[in-house]
Amino acid sequence: MPPLAERLRPTSLDEYIGQQHLVGPGAVLRKMIDAGRISSFILWGPPGVGKTTLAQIIAHRLETPFYTLSAVTSGVKDVREVIERAKSNRFFNQNSPILFIDEIHRFSKSQQDSLLGAVEQGVVTLIGATTENPSFEVIRPLLSRCQLYVLKSLEKEDLLQLLHRALTTDVLLKDRAIELKETNAMLRYSGGDARKLLNILELVVESEGEGQPVVITDELVTSRLQQNPMAYDKEGELHYDIISAFIKSIRGSDPDAAIYWLARMVEGGEDPAFIARRLVISAAEDIGLANPNALLLANACFDTIMKIGWPEGRIPLAETTIYLATSPKSNSAYCAINDALALVQQTGNLPVPLHLRNAPTQLMKQLGYGDHYKYAHDYPGNFVRQQFLPDELKQQQLWHPQLNPAEQKHKERMQTLWGDEKKY
Repeated sequence: MPPLAERLRPTSLDEYIGQQHLVGPGAVLRKMIDAGRISSFILWGPPGVGKTTLAQIIAHRLETPFYTLSAVTSGVKDVREVIERAKSNRFFNQNSPILFIDEIHRFSKSQQDSLLGAVEQGVVTLIGATTENPSFEVIRPLLSRCQLYVLKSLEKEDLLQLLHRALTTDVLLKDRAIELKETNAMLRYSGGDARKLLNILELVVESEGEGQPVVITDELVTSRLQQNPMAYDKEGELHYDIISAFIKSIRGSDPDAAIYWLARMVEGGEDPAFIARRLVISAAEDIGLANPNALLLANACFDTIMKIGWPEGRIPLAETTIYLATSPKSNSAYCAINDALALVQQTGNLPVPLHLRNAPTQLMKQLGYGDHYKYAHDYPGNFVRQQFLPDELKQQQLWHPQLNPAEQKHKERMQTLWGDEKKY
């Protein structure tokens, strides 16, 4: 008998739970599916949110041949064989066969290159699934030929709906006396992952013995998972929990905890590039202007990992982890860009002040483009006061320096230059 998660896999959009921003009434993917024609796309989201299921539902709905490759086990030869089979199965006035590639982020550049021609010529419609940012992991020519759709972790209501469906429709569970008394522990341990949630439910029910009534409480769930922690994490490591603990330990300036969580990932066989990318993000987000050298070291670590891999890669990863954890912290740049994006969304496309505009044509010059712009290098100290923000926002402050030596030095310089015009 297949596991519960497989038995409950939806076969239609009506059964599909979550991702209403993509498949709900009037949503972008729903419109394409209803129209009977889709273009190549990549689904990016955490595990257990329905990427593979969605691809299978689309293929079933469009009644088109469906091929699946796993980036973990497939090589260039496998890709070419599938493309040749797709060519032979293509008929006039029929949708292109769908090629679904799970974990496409694990495909090498040569494997991704082997897909380009088939995708561009419409031999196959590519659906890729990835838990990693495609901007880092998918080559630009392939990414430009695909739409990108982001899937979200399932919300509490989605998970509760899934539990109810399991208890009332599953062939094995519907006839059992199961009372769902408490759900907080199940939801917490699942982390928005439907597959993990169903694994937990199956483990708890099976642990109570066949035919026995089951009253699911938070205490019961916690005790069963402590007895068998691998049962709800099929990959052997709490992947997202551990990377979260790793980054938060760096942010919290605890090098001992950070290096421990790094060791957990190294021992668990984590992709070294995945760890290195998180270090780059942490250097920019959590350390930022308090120690700009952190980003340089993190980037150097990423480049080194690309060259040497395991096992020597653990050494630059450890060096960078400790350096970041012991560095002073600031998120002023992170906050500044978030505040700026919110301001742009709130105020829209405000006009660029005339004196800052480019004037490549005579007409633009006649209209005043570039007039009265002051070239900073023509003035003492390479600075002159003038307005750089749109008129409506000229008093707006977005960067707020934090209390660390590096940023206080920048603050003092800005205060000297701008005086009362800007209050840092």
